[in-house]
Amino acid sequence: MTMPSGTAVSGRRRLIVVGSGIAGLYAALLAADAGADVVLLTKAALADSNTYYAQGGISAVLDEPSPGDTVAAHIADTLNAGAGHCNPEAVRVLCTEARRDIAGLERFGVRFDLDDDGDPALGLEAAHSAPRILHAGGDATGAGIANALICAVLAAQASGRIQLLGHARTTGLIQSGRRVTGVEYLHDGQLKSMRADAVLLATGGAGQLFAQTTNPSVATADGLALAWRAGAAVADLEFFQFHPTCMVRTVRAAESEGNQDPLLISEAVRGEGAILVDSNGHRFMPAYHPDAELAPRDVVSRSIALHLAALGDPNGHVYLDARILEEARGAGFLETRFPTISRRTREAGVDWTRELVPVAPAAHYWMGGVSTDLHARTTVPGLYAAGEVACTGVQGANRLASNSLLEGLVFGRRAVEAFLGDMTSGASPDGAPPRGAWGFEATPAPGAIEMSFADPGPFSRAALRRLMTAQAGVLRTSAQLREAAGTLAAWAAVVGPENVTDAEDPREHEDANLLVAAQLLVHAARERRDSIGAHYRDDSRPAPAAVEDLDMRYTMSRKASLVHD
Repeated sequence: MTMPSGTAVSGRRRLIVVGSGIAGLYAALLAADAGADVVLLTKAALADSNTYYAQGGISAVLDEPSPGDTVAAHIADTLNAGAGHCNPEAVRVLCTEARRDIAGLERFGVRFDLDDDGDPALGLEAAHSAPRILHAGGDATGAGIANALICAVLAAQASGRIQLLGHARTTGLIQSGRRVTGVEYLHDGQLKSMRADAVLLATGGAGQLFAQTTNPSVATADGLALAWRAGAAVADLEFFQFHPTCMVRTVRAAESEGNQDPLLISEAVRGEGAILVDSNGHRFMPAYHPDAELAPRDVVSRSIALHLAALGDPNGHVYLDARILEEARGAGFLETRFPTISRRTREAGVDWTRELVPVAPAAHYWMGGVSTDLHARTTVPGLYAAGEVACTGVQGANRLASNSLLEGLVFGRRAVEAFLGDMTSGASPDGAPPRGAWGFEATPAPGAIEMSFADPGPFSRAALRRLMTAQAGVLRTSAQLREAAGTLAAWAAVVGPENVTDAEDPREHEDANLLVAAQLLVHAARERRDSIGAHYRDDSRPAPAAVEDLDMRYTMSRKASLVHD
């Protein structure tokens, strides 16, 4: 389908939505319902997103919650998991408005699992104080939500309310002055452009930065890099959550650049009572945290890494013992409660009703991202961001389980509301970086490059992923981060990722985006000298010399000289 590149249809305001996860799909549908001219671009198929792989569920305190549960409790749990680094107002918005957007999902055809009484079946997950997790299809919640929203989008396309362009890779943002006025994209091997009144980035995360990840191959930091090149501020990039239990296959996923088939073993399995043991069969988590396997994700991931290091096998794995669930709940429990995991572990050669499942921490979710306000506005006029690509402050230093799908919903809707309101009132953000922001060049100038201790070799995605896993993963030190920064700078001096390339090979764009994201992450990790949440420094100081406030958000803005020629 040939997409128009001029003004919006019939004079309507046009919103371009980039990305087809929960935030993008939901926002596109809401904007279309409100009468906007909506164009939805996705770089692969509609179902290629982190949302589709989400197993655990979506958190919300409903009108009829679990006994004793309250919105205030959800807020408190989110703040506690975030290690005191959350934006409290953003958390209040998320938890208070959750039930509204759960109803919105149901309006678009999502059907959540019910208990024997016909009420929503609410599950318990790590760091939640009460059962409040909704599921759709058991452990296939993300797929259930995505499929329903995709059907609704296709119906809207058929009726002419949404223009859909698949396999269209956004390569740059068009700007008039500072305001974003459209996108450039690759489609059918050609570079094209399209104008709009505003652009909403809903491009997801960047798991492909690391060798082991739960993310599909499309998670290559595209939205973050697009926003950074356009001059938008980014924040909290040192906080990358590693899911504790990603299945380790006979041939490690780390050996494959694509890693297209991640197998996350949902946190809900541990919520049901599964435990972690080492190669000696010893349950080790109680020695690291009083909540053992139900401790926050960063704690469990770090504990696994520390335990493996203590055993002299830092690159090894531990085991998830779900056999005890079959023994306690009866034969067939795992198949009924976790049908997708049961099928996929069998396909991987493991019968988890009888065998231990080898698992290791894997890059899962980026708490940081493009800095936004509570209405998804970035610091660049005309540019919005929602979902994992954004940093609202909701997730803090460590995301609470099952809050990610919810964030995409709530702030995807708020982005649409802001777009409609801004178009009516003429209001827009002033474009100034948040207070306390500071400049940072994605690629240091010649002579400023901090060289690594050894020749890093030529850049490749596989080399980048190995580097980030080894030196900027679950455990970090000053020396590792310094060497990583030097290697990344040396690669960037050759690749030039700060500029938009006119290459027709989509992989070149992704590689450049990943390299920019890696530099930003490592820079933020070096500045944050204390350990907090998902950012753990082996050499952390009790009182960091570089910051006055332990909870200060490191907000980075690209220098103007690099944005405008």
